[in-house]
Amino acid sequence: MATLQERFTQLVPEMRKEIGALKKEFGGVKISEVTVEQAYGGMRGVKGMICDTSVVEPDQGLIIRGHPLLEIQDLWPEEIFYLLLTGVKPDKEELATLQIDLAKRSTVPEYIWDVLHAMPEDSHPMVMLNTAILVMERESVFRAWYDKGMKKEDYWIPMLEDALRILGVLPGIAAGVYRIRYGKGEPIPYMTNLDWGANYARLLGLPDPLGDFAKLMRLYLNFHSDHEGGNVSAFTCHTVGSALSDAFYAVSAGLNGLAGPLHGLANQECLGWILDTIEKFGGVPTDKQLHDYALETLNSGRVVPGYGHAVLRVCDPRFTGFMAFGKKYMPNDPVYQTVDATFRVVPEILAKEFLGADGKPKVKDPWPNVDAGSGALLYHYGLVEFPYYTVLFSVSRAMGMLSQLIINRAIGTAITRPKSVSTAWVKKTVAK
Repeated sequence: MATLQERFTQLVPEMRKEIGALKKEFGGVKISEVTVEQAYGGMRGVKGMICDTSVVEPDQGLIIRGHPLLEIQDLWPEEIFYLLLTGVKPDKEELATLQIDLAKRSTVPEYIWDVLHAMPEDSHPMVMLNTAILVMERESVFRAWYDKGMKKEDYWIPMLEDALRILGVLPGIAAGVYRIRYGKGEPIPYMTNLDWGANYARLLGLPDPLGDFAKLMRLYLNFHSDHEGGNVSAFTCHTVGSALSDAFYAVSAGLNGLAGPLHGLANQECLGWILDTIEKFGGVPTDKQLHDYALETLNSGRVVPGYGHAVLRVCDPRFTGFMAFGKKYMPNDPVYQTVDATFRVVPEILAKEFLGADGKPKVKDPWPNVDAGSGALLYHYGLVEFPYYTVLFSVSRAMGMLSQLIINRAIGTAITRPKSVSTAWVKKTVAK
């Protein structure tokens, strides 16, 4: 049996050898071209970075280390982190060892609670979470080693230590933010005999007599863990980390990106639309009512939140997994039923009725993304404070960001520094 640290130590020489050979033999081969539209459009679709933890295929959705998401949806978050980092699933002993390691690192410093209690009462939960992570930067093993001097080839070792420390305290800090911000009482201590996801569910303090909320939390943390390297949170974390900023700086930066309305904030907007719909019709609407209301929403220049995706052109498998969970555990919940009805109605409208002047659909992807359904499940279990939802996303996404950070330090990825050009240069070049 090997610890996660030992397993990754074995992988590093192989990774470096493989990448070195690729660069030597194929370093001059072009893998992408950039159009003017892409340059102005957020680099959408430009292949310009490497991410081995996961890929998002337009016709398949999220694939983690070669495994389509729904094939590994029963893995617990710790297993997902192990898989993201090493490319293999841990056996029972390796999983138990990692859980013990995280539990040993789970104690939240008292100074963190002092800081969070001292913040303004109306602070956003994401500000509180990011502040706590930044305040803990003083504990960075990477910074301590770097200040003393170390070999570049060893950068990944303290980065992994920082990653495990962050993951160890994240459930406690995130749950503590919830309890402090919403007046739920003092933070609850981590239980070392519980898994990471079940601990997070328990630390929030919500009723869970049957353990179903813990099951949802494990699934939620699994599904949001990684989404290749180009999404805002992962790319921001990667860029900051490429400057050799330690994991506390880099993860906090990535989560600041996650807080944006176009990224991690989307699930609360989706749930808000569903609740407004229920209120408008005095309960779960009929398909006809929902059809007319959705079309009215679209024709007024607004969107039906949760439909469409920057990359996907199929139904997001994460949405599929969440809906299957809802069908099993809350089939009679009106919020779940309205989400399900929306799924029956809206894609058809977007594909066949919401058309442009050319007669073609205005929306490239009519299918729901993960945000269309996740909020409804959280709401069912009593987590009704919308601004907190992005914190849940953050705890999960930290696994992907941290695994990418460790790998990039192991293979010696260079500092991110793309070349920018001016609009005048673009005009001049296009004119030629």
